[in-house]
Amino acid sequence: MIWLIGNKGMLGTELALRFEAQHIPYIGTDREVDITNPAALAAFATHQGTGVITWIVNCAAYTAVDKAEDAPAVCRRLNAIGPANIAAAARSIGARLLHISTDYVFNGTGNRPYREDDPTDPIGVYGLTKRDGERTVFENNDRSYIIRTAWLYGKHGNNFVHTMLRLMQERDTLLVVHDQRGSPTWAGDLAQTVLTLITTVDAGTVIPYGIYHYTNEGNITWFDFAQEIYTQGRRLGLLTTDCTINPCTSDEFPAKVKRPHYSVLDKTKIKTALGLEIPAWNVSLEAFLKLGEGKRKTV
Repeated sequence: MIWLIGNKGMLGTELALRFEAQHIPYIGTDREVDITNPAALAAFATHQGTGVITWIVNCAAYTAVDKAEDAPAVCRRLNAIGPANIAAAARSIGARLLHISTDYVFNGTGNRPYREDDPTDPIGVYGLTKRDGERTVFENNDRSYIIRTAWLYGKHGNNFVHTMLRLMQERDTLLVVHDQRGSPTWAGDLAQTVLTLITTVDAGTVIPYGIYHYTNEGNITWFDFAQEIYTQGRRLGLLTTDCTINPCTSDEFPAKVKRPHYSVLDKTKIKTALGLEIPAWNVSLEAFLKLGEGKRKTV
């Protein structure tokens, strides 16, 4: 049985739907089990009458990048201390752990896709706590997988695609930064990859524990992403008004935390391990929009 932590978030909801569709036994929790409380985690992990927990999947995190600068203690509890506690709980019951991390563990000054073994150098509280969370996971449970991802969007939460579709319908013009490069990732694709890793390991294939990268294929700027959202949105009837999208620099949108200018992740390791063919970012965007997901209001 799988214990899915953070089951009400964007990725957690996608995973829950896939577990249900494939009749995979799981139990989901959100804030009702406090990940910052080791005793609460241990009690929940050891008192499940519905089956033995063999995997814990942690999708819980503090993800408000700018707000994290004003709430470093809260961010650290959820992104570093919480994962440490979850890893310890998994170890105590003999379960494997799969933990989700981020491109923000890198400083974004690179000029080639980041590999899993590249040095980390986060530039803000959010990235720092996620990097420390990775370390505490492995310190507390060596039977752990970490998947780093980037530019995540999906049906069940606030994200760039939903925001752009709303603003494009409301405004005549938009400014979108063109000096940050990365790879958009559909939460549905990432959820399927998480499921593939779990089922592959459970089927007896040896997948080495450690860090893996996953995003959709290709890399673009946020400006490029916005243009494609507009093009596809118009074609699919999700947008009914004209909107001109203009490029701008990050300096024109000052924020408390500098965003990585280069967030492209090398996915060779996970593609080799699981035999994956990863969809291109624009193909997955079209699949997402054709499902009518773009019409959903943000939550």
